[in-house]
Amino acid sequence: MANLTKELEHLPQVTRVAIAPTFFVTAIGANGKALPSSNNSGDGDQVTTIGSVGGEYFTQDRVAVVAGRMANPKSTHEMATTAEAAKLLGWHLGETVKMGDFTVAQINSGTNPGTAKLGLKFSAKLVGFVVFSSQVASDDIDRNAGTYQLLTPALTQKLRAGATYPDYGLRLRSGSRDVAAVEREILQFVPKGTPYAFLVNSVTEGRVERSSKPEVIALGVFGAIAALAALLIAGQAISRALWADRDDLDVLRALGADSLTVTWDAVFGLLGAVVIGATLAVVLAVALSPLAPLGPARQVDPTPGYAFDWTVLGVGFAVLAIGLGALTVALAYRRAARRRIGQRSEPVQRGSAVVNAAARYGFSAPAVAGLRFSLEAGHGRSAVPVRSVLIGAVLAVTVVVATLTFASGLNTLVSHPALYGWNWNFAIEPEGGDNVPPFVGHLLDHDHDVAAWTGYNFADVQIDGQTVPALLDGTHAALSPPILSGHGIQAKNQIVLGVATLAALHKRIGQSVLVSYGSPEDAPIYQPPTRGVVVGTTTMPAIGTGGTLHPSMGTGALFSKALFVPALARALVNADPNLNGPAIDVVRTRSGVTPTAVLSSLRRVAGVANKALENDPQTYGDSFVVLGVQRPAEIVNYQSTGASPGILAAGLAVGAVVALGLTLGASVRRRRRDIALLKTLGFTRRQLAVAVAWQASVAAIVGIVLGVPVGIALGRWLWDLFARAIYAVPLPTVPVLEVVLVALGALVLANLVAAVPGQMAARTPTALVLRAE
Repeated sequence: MANLTKELEHLPQVTRVAIAPTFFVTAIGANGKALPSSNNSGDGDQVTTIGSVGGEYFTQDRVAVVAGRMANPKSTHEMATTAEAAKLLGWHLGETVKMGDFTVAQINSGTNPGTAKLGLKFSAKLVGFVVFSSQVASDDIDRNAGTYQLLTPALTQKLRAGATYPDYGLRLRSGSRDVAAVEREILQFVPKGTPYAFLVNSVTEGRVERSSKPEVIALGVFGAIAALAALLIAGQAISRALWADRDDLDVLRALGADSLTVTWDAVFGLLGAVVIGATLAVVLAVALSPLAPLGPARQVDPTPGYAFDWTVLGVGFAVLAIGLGALTVALAYRRAARRRIGQRSEPVQRGSAVVNAAARYGFSAPAVAGLRFSLEAGHGRSAVPVRSVLIGAVLAVTVVVATLTFASGLNTLVSHPALYGWNWNFAIEPEGGDNVPPFVGHLLDHDHDVAAWTGYNFADVQIDGQTVPALLDGTHAALSPPILSGHGIQAKNQIVLGVATLAALHKRIGQSVLVSYGSPEDAPIYQPPTRGVVVGTTTMPAIGTGGTLHPSMGTGALFSKALFVPALARALVNADPNLNGPAIDVVRTRSGVTPTAVLSSLRRVAGVANKALENDPQTYGDSFVVLGVQRPAEIVNYQSTGASPGILAAGLAVGAVVALGLTLGASVRRRRRDIALLKTLGFTRRQLAVAVAWQASVAAIVGIVLGVPVGIALGRWLWDLFARAIYAVPLPTVPVLEVVLVALGALVLANLVAAVPGQMAARTPTALVLRAE
């Protein structure tokens, strides 16, 4: 370990090397012997104990503390664990645990942990629960990778005789740009036959970013629609306020004030309102900041609590204050420049064509009055911002329908594993990393519940110098991940890549890449650079070995084993025929067969394989398991955060309903003269309430007619954008029933909201209003 560390430190691109060795540690009882089902027991779920050399996980690749505090790196009597590990072992914060460590010599000799004498006994206090960066967004392959016990650098030094299986953390001078070059140099001095795997932080970062995509899109769309609605409605309100004050402005103009003076007199109060409103928006944003970030990154937020981001808040304040302020000044100056003494003070009012048509075709008087209230703004002090109401209704319906359409696409994605790469139903794989015996394929061929199956091998190969997790099969495989573009493997020199891998290699379909494995010193386990042609892109499944680089969504490659040179192919052949099968068999079942029946059948096949290996002296008696759908991190994390778009849409819809109610109330107050005249002409209280209901219904209908198709189109576009961003198969769907219910609900809700303004209209005092006029 020391020699390899020195070689890594001397690489020109490496600025720092830190190490995380693994220890075989077990809790001990009062009798001083190892407790059963403890750390590194090797039985099913287990806790992995890792140490720290050079500050790994303490100053480099730092873990995030989610409870308690971080262990003191200089203490030999403190430790931290993940919450999953503490739950598995029955530990709690503040507990001091007695443990023992096995030396490397004991491990290599095959010592029985239950009877062997421990190399070194020690005790450590659990002071904190931590989260590793690889746990922030993990897929089902890595679901057991959350059980870690972390020892301090001081305790690691004390237990150094038991350090084994080290992970090396390298900090590179130029970040991810140096990864490919460093990997090539490492392959030159790794001892022959040494197993290795590369894990790149940029892969983890990309997975976290894709896992947060639903929240990012939901917040972006919500913010954009809310900003648009605020600007439009505020603009309409500003315009109405300027129009309402026109008589006072005419007086100033008659007294000799020029256009500039009139403009500033009109906008002074409005600019103050704009600034106060923008300031309140900033205060509200800061108050809501503890709710962020959403998604998987929340658990490792380095600065939880209130946050004040000058960049974001400054831009938001500028958009509101400067944008609305400029709009206010422009509208005021335009009105001041156009109005001259002697000009007509009242604009020519044109009746709505819809209202006129309703009157011609014999609509009832309350219906015509309601239509006029909803479509004609009026003038003077009775002017009402009808366009603002209609725009608000359209935006509300649009965002709700768009959210439902987007959510429908998400639900379709989650319920159809083929859309995220799992293009089969089950898989059979060994738990210990051996191969599936070839005779398992023959059993699957004769299983009536199985429609098709394919065996895959795993390998971390170098493609154009970059390490890429690959699936290896034959040409024209019966089952393969879904193709996004191009076509599948049809010849031995063809390669299909994940979309993210294709982008990282800066290649396009039809171009060539060089595929290699290992170094010449590893021969015959060596694949010299061999040219392959990229013929397609695919959504890679989450498949492989947990805790290592493995294919998932957009990351990985698919090519035929025939691409390997004959020498490597021969070297991979094992003398034991049971070990010459694939690493995993994926199985698609026949339609109409229940999952329970298929699972039972495949478990019988796995049982036959277990018995065969138990009787094979060349194997370790590996056990085989039947896997169901293995979800990528993007799907795993969506299930815990997928309600965010719906919550945001519901918030905007509630705001639109409240705005509609307030606007209807304001409309009734401003149209008191019109309502009083209607009562004078014989309108009953019921007819006035019906007129207000018609006004609300028209707003809802306009919102439905325009908002539903726009919302469906927007939702489908957003879904397509999202699916391509996470490298899933884009399959947009439209929730017809939900959209119909939204349309009906909008109409019913608008009429319910209109009930109070309708009662206000019915109680309008006719005599007092007309006398005041």
